[in-house]
Amino acid sequence: MSNENRKNKQIEEFRTDDRDKKMTTNQGTKVSEDEFSLKAGERGPTLMEDFHFREKMTHFDHERIPERIVHARGFAAHGEFQPYESMKDYTKADFLQDPSKKTPVFVRFSTVQGSKGSAETVRDARGFATKFYTEEGNFDLVGNNIPVFFIQDAIKFPDLVHALKPEPHNEMPQGASAHDTFWDFIANNQESAHMVMWAMSDRAIPRSFRMMEGFGVHTFRFVNDKGEAHFIKWHWKPVLGTHSLVWDEAQKISGKDPDFHRGDLYDAIENGDYPEFELGVQIIKEEDEFNFDFDVLDPTKLWPEEDVPVKKIGKMTLNRNVDNVFAETEQVAFHPGHVVPGIDFTNDPLLQGRLFSYTDTQLIRLGGPNFHELPINRPVCPFHNNQRDGYNRMTINKGPVAYHKNSMADNTPATSSPEEGGFEHYQEKVEGRKVRKRSDSFKDHFSQATLFWNSMSDPEKEHIKEAFSFELGKLSSEDIQQQVVDMFANVSLELAQEVAENVGVEVPKEGGSNVTKASPALSQENTNKLPHTRKVGVIVAEGFNGQEVTSVIEALKKAEVEPEIISNKLGTIKGTDGEELEADHTFLTGESVLFDALYAAGSKSMDKKFQQDALYFLKEALAHYKPIGATHEGVDLLKKAGIDDGLGVVINDDLKSYVKEFVAAIAEHRHWDREIV
Repeated sequence: MSNENRKNKQIEEFRTDDRDKKMTTNQGTKVSEDEFSLKAGERGPTLMEDFHFREKMTHFDHERIPERIVHARGFAAHGEFQPYESMKDYTKADFLQDPSKKTPVFVRFSTVQGSKGSAETVRDARGFATKFYTEEGNFDLVGNNIPVFFIQDAIKFPDLVHALKPEPHNEMPQGASAHDTFWDFIANNQESAHMVMWAMSDRAIPRSFRMMEGFGVHTFRFVNDKGEAHFIKWHWKPVLGTHSLVWDEAQKISGKDPDFHRGDLYDAIENGDYPEFELGVQIIKEEDEFNFDFDVLDPTKLWPEEDVPVKKIGKMTLNRNVDNVFAETEQVAFHPGHVVPGIDFTNDPLLQGRLFSYTDTQLIRLGGPNFHELPINRPVCPFHNNQRDGYNRMTINKGPVAYHKNSMADNTPATSSPEEGGFEHYQEKVEGRKVRKRSDSFKDHFSQATLFWNSMSDPEKEHIKEAFSFELGKLSSEDIQQQVVDMFANVSLELAQEVAENVGVEVPKEGGSNVTKASPALSQENTNKLPHTRKVGVIVAEGFNGQEVTSVIEALKKAEVEPEIISNKLGTIKGTDGEELEADHTFLTGESVLFDALYAAGSKSMDKKFQQDALYFLKEALAHYKPIGATHEGVDLLKKAGIDDGLGVVINDDLKSYVKEFVAAIAEHRHWDREIV
């Protein structure tokens, strides 16, 4: 037998086909249930003796090295957090007590699906993880820019990610959900309906990390110094408001500038335009746990802000870029189990699994159990225990004692009582049979998906229809397309029917929802709208109206808008009146999709090539509903592009009123009324 044939035979022996086989553990034990982790009662905590869950999750956590399995593509920054008021009535967490106290933070933003080298403006959820370096230890708020998740139980997380990642037979597509295995998973795991509505919305293509909300996703507890507990959900509210790209723009940016989001964050901090986020909490009394039309522990459900208001309790400011991306951004280790006294867990079954998974993941990524000693992960307070040795140990411990209890070191390090700041778990009463089940209160999969749909503005609804049509249109399986359309007929018959028409499958005739409730807080139409830090491309040619253009640029800067000069060449662009401008971009190095608005200044000496390039920029910005402004010669460019006054287009030769109108148009972000023209 030749070496080649021998090698092929060896490979064949290791190939497996699991079709028509019964599921077992890696030890060969047949599995009776793969949907639910083992709990103490239907709504109780997940039990450590669940060997099937631990084996499945451990294998999943160690599948990829060295980059993160999910959230591989990330960027981060340092900052500080300061509370607005004492939260003593709700929590004894020290960093939430004194309004004059600032706590250092480190925040990592990320996409979920793609590899470390993927583009940043893909349709995806975004990670929003914050490490608070408090004087009581590190507290990690590990969340996303979407307040709910695809699944209700952590045992299904490996299945979700396997379906979401590039398909294993061809490793495609990279960083995208528009493929068969993902939508097959969705159609057959209908608890994902609510999350999918968010993923198909504008929330999945944010304008920047600085303009997206963050959520803790899970229900946690606040516990005060009296031992009283409240259920809470965490929120980050961007001061600049929550804004998004449009899909065509996002796709083009992926090719033009795959580092668009990290560049935006880095530049903002370098320019002193420090991103700000207000920290908010929703609070529910424990006695009100069952007073809602959703289960407060269900991670596929949100708490509508109109029913449970968000109390803003402090502000985070990101004011320093990292010095070394690998040492800080890549080696930072977040974990939802890193809490401080006054913050505790609930029996959310997705959270319970994460409490195991995150540490397990870091063991392989960062080379063992001592990842807490890396500088980016070290707490600012001292830490002492009897843990020793292991890969990458940096602490040099003195003496022979490494156990508790002891007499050789006077029984130190000693434990601390709760009164001394020792962490004490909330004494929740737990009872129930050991079962692999889920509470019946988790079975409603569509009402909040419909709530989300009802809450969207008309343009947002159109974007969701288009997103479904694009994603399903990329599938090779008509059967999966039909399954998904039929599934989402339970959310909105209008949505399902239009998507069915667009992708060419049978149009559902029955479905719809009786849910009429809406939550205006979910629509980006109702967010903060500010012009601050918006990038405006200023299109100028040699011989521009010097005094006019420089006056507009200075006025935009005073309004905290960031003008950048675009021309047909780099270097000095000379205008009338002796004015000069330095070009930041050419039509080749800059693209309209990289700007929030365009100001056409032009000049009397624009040649044909300049005009062609400028017209392309202007028409594309118009198609993306962006603000467009023009004065004098720039008005001629707009006319040649077929762009009229109105609909977010500002034409005015009175410079004072022009700038005021243009800044107001920039603050609006998009001018969706163009969609009905």
